[in-house]
Amino acid sequence: MLPLKDITPAARNNINTQFIILEKGKITLEGGQNKTCMGLVADETASVHFQLWNEECDAFEAGDIVRLSNGIFSYQRGNNLVLRAGKRGKVEKVGEFTMAFVESPNMSEILWAPDPNNSGKYVRGSVISTHSRIFPPTI
Repeated sequence: MLPLKDITPAARNNINTQFIILEKGKITLEGGQNKTCMGLVADETASVHFQLWNEECDAFEAGDIVRLSNGIFSYQRGNNLVLRAGKRGKVEKVGEFTMAFVESPNMSEILWAPDPNNSGKYVRGSVISTHSRIFPPTI
């Protein structure tokens, strides 16, 4: 299992990880037919924005522990990096409520740049925000 702190943007479905869903946003319709919703997920190393599609939006709730197989971490519309199953990946609930986690760093809130030594990879740049801009901390 890959810790969330070690994920990097890529156009390949190769991320196998496990996390807890901390928050789940409202369900919206994309293109008038596909349901989507965004979640904030975390493990003991980092957090990241996670996009759920169609039946996944109804299948998972905050507190669920989820295993992602063959996931992808890439840009979605609006230049936001999100982790998602994609067409080739799989998400499944493997437990609930009992998992250690941290909310920082949020891997979706890091500015990534192409690796000058390898055009197929990205390297971490600056931090855009210290917290999730989609799910801001409550005061």
